[in-house]
Amino acid sequence: MTPYRAMPRFIATIALMVSFAAPMASADEPIHFGKSLATLFHYTPIDVGLDRGIFKSHGIDVDVTSFDGDAKLQQALASGSIDMGVGGGPSLAFIAKGTPALAVAQEAGAPLGATLTVLYDSAIKTPNDLKGKTTSVSTVGSQPEWMTRELSRQQGWGPDGINLVALGGVPSQVAALKTRQTDAFVADITTAYRLEDSREGRILVKFGDVIPNYINTVMYASNRMMADHPDKLRSFLTAWFETVAFMKKNKTDTVRIVSGVLKIPDTIVGRVYDETFRMISEDGKFDPKGLAVLSRSFVEMAMLPTEPDTSKLYTEKFLPVISR
Repeated sequence: MTPYRAMPRFIATIALMVSFAAPMASADEPIHFGKSLATLFHYTPIDVGLDRGIFKSHGIDVDVTSFDGDAKLQQALASGSIDMGVGGGPSLAFIAKGTPALAVAQEAGAPLGATLTVLYDSAIKTPNDLKGKTTSVSTVGSQPEWMTRELSRQQGWGPDGINLVALGGVPSQVAALKTRQTDAFVADITTAYRLEDSREGRILVKFGDVIPNYINTVMYASNRMMADHPDKLRSFLTAWFETVAFMKKNKTDTVRIVSGVLKIPDTIVGRVYDETFRMISEDGKFDPKGLAVLSRSFVEMAMLPTEPDTSKLYTEKFLPVISR
């Protein structure tokens, strides 16, 4: 696994890539939008909004690309291949190191949709059994990695009490778990429920119980998007939060649409909805307590030498005014 001390060089490298960036989409072209992972329920407002025509009603066309982790999403932002994206809160550190983008909305708070999942017949029964075991995550410098290290700290083992390896997307991590190359992996709750239903996996930890104050996921926009198409960005965010409001009021339709997008049964999507929907932000405003925890995490992961001024990493000026 790439050591954390290499992360600043990686972030600086992707920042330099902007000089080779593709031209920004013109006003009549679609917004190129990225998901850091394809399988997350709380990323599906984009899919529900497109299905329901909500983005279209605001004059917005969107094409969607999914990546294998936050680092690749940030690379895409830096290179200009996407205009906006949704990814983990820890990726704010990439902005501190030079990615030409800002966070423009908090997408979700406490990590209710993140689990640490083991094999169904694993001898690991409680978090106390994890010391020295190997857990996989998607990428280095990601939310799953920090959450695992935070769990290790809370167990009294320091940040390295659980061995970590970055294996990319969910299929690779599930394969490593099944072949017992790893002992656990940080699974989104949708994947975890599917593994439980097939009696292949078992949820050991729900990270929302471990880390109550947090910014789980964030909406990012490139500097070019903000400078060249501010009205288009505002319209996108208006459509996003209108979609969130629709999802909150219409569970049945939401479950049906998301089930088709994620290719999983309605019963599982319904369970995920009930478990995690409350973490999805309804207005995009950033939680100061969550920002403070993120800032601390950047130093703990050696992504940054000192805690950054988080006010320089995000803006709320594109958010819609939402009446309650």
